[in-house]
Amino acid sequence: MRQFLFASAATLLPLFSISSAGAHAVLETPAAKPGSYKAVLVIPHGCAGQATNSVHVEVPEGFISVKPMPKPGWTINVETGDYAKSYSSHGKPVMSGVKAVSWSGGDLPDDQFDEFSLRGTLSGVEAGEKLFFKTVQKCADGEVTWTDIPAEGQDAHALENPAPGLTILAAEPAAGHHGHGAAQAHEHMGAAQAHDHMALAQVAAGDLRITEARARAMLPGQPSGGGYLTIENTGDASDRLVGISSSAAGKVEVHTMEMKNDVMVMRPVEGGLEIPAGETVTLKPGGLHIMFMQVAKPFQEGASVPVTLEFEKAGKVELELAVGSARGDGPAMDHSGHSHGK
Repeated sequence: MRQFLFASAATLLPLFSISSAGAHAVLETPAAKPGSYKAVLVIPHGCAGQATNSVHVEVPEGFISVKPMPKPGWTINVETGDYAKSYSSHGKPVMSGVKAVSWSGGDLPDDQFDEFSLRGTLSGVEAGEKLFFKTVQKCADGEVTWTDIPAEGQDAHALENPAPGLTILAAEPAAGHHGHGAAQAHEHMGAAQAHDHMALAQVAAGDLRITEARARAMLPGQPSGGGYLTIENTGDASDRLVGISSSAAGKVEVHTMEMKNDVMVMRPVEGGLEIPAGETVTLKPGGLHIMFMQVAKPFQEGASVPVTLEFEKAGKVELELAVGSARGDGPAMDHSGHSHGK
């Protein structure tokens, strides 16, 4: 099915929640493997123009042996208690620990952001599981509660005040025995080389040369994915990318990404993407990029994503985007904390 780029910002509203202040409280690292983890909570703004004076964070089950990081000018208060179950740390059972942390007495102006950090261990958690750090920031005359947790199957972006979420990644596999591990490594290397070759392959369409076509692996529960490529126009006349579609997603668009008033703003390109004569247009993390929405099955590292590009003059071009690591270059396509402008 064909999806054109001419989408208004209004069509994105059901997909992405925008708070009245333009950004949500989020974890700087929204995905991690079991083991040591530093939870850095980003507070993006105050309460309706007022400065934030305290931040309270509930520590979720599965995040144990927690220690908060001091902040100059703020006072830390730690609440401890029993865990819902027993965990293991360095071979010893752990049944209680930090359950909540508060920073108070500070002054974070509404037009500034800051980070509040906790270090601990992710234990007794499984790949695909989500932990939520319920957060409340208080100001002189009010508060902002980042405590909403999505129901089963619900998109967290549909919530007005979503709690910062952490997705658990698969743990590192154990090394193989004798020659088995070496054989697996060799097989993986061969797959990786083939994957890199696919990403670097050049596709020609008229005067256009398309290279570096790639996508990023998606995390469990992630509602959208990102793709990147480079388009070189070797001709004397400009061309325009007017449509893009994929059988892997219900909607595909080219988006721009830029900072506005300390808020990351993402929006679809209106009227198509011009490819000037004799120039190269690069879609890359942190700038222009392909946005895959309504993805039925998350992109997996080592796989590929079929894409059809439609150009005004060069016509339709079919290609495969090689899927790389979820921790590749640039920010992942998770819209927590992003605003979508017009």
